[in-house]
Amino acid sequence: MEYSFKAYGHENVLSKHKSTFEITTDEHLTLRGDCIIGTSSDTTLNDFPEELREKIMTDDTKIEIILKTPNATDTIIGYGSSDLTLTHPSDMVCRKSDFTCNRTLMIKSDKAACDFKSELIDDLKNKCEMIVTIKV
Repeated sequence: MEYSFKAYGHENVLSKHKSTFEITTDEHLTLRGDCIIGTSSDTTLNDFPEELREKIMTDDTKIEIILKTPNATDTIIGYGSSDLTLTHPSDMVCRKSDFTCNRTLMIKSDKAACDFKSELIDDLKNKCEMIVTIKV
């Protein structure tokens, strides 16, 4: 199954966090949000189709996330978990750890914000549109 949505960069994207990355529906981003790479998302965890939600909320489901901006594409691999609830109204967090909360979309991610291609981050700092595709 594949599902895509849009988010946008922001001038304050730092992409320095070493264990997570986040996409949010929030429009504003402060310099403290060093894990946030996408803002103004047109989708929340609650908007995911039920079939996708069920797969993500299953232990060891392999999840592939593809981030595409005008000048770069990056791919992240992680896993689902039966501990996920996918209920946060604005934030989606992908984690290298196996910590879960209602904001968690994916655990055991092979990348965090600091690991993304510089071209992708440059596009996001310039407020470019980003297409986020989730494959399970």
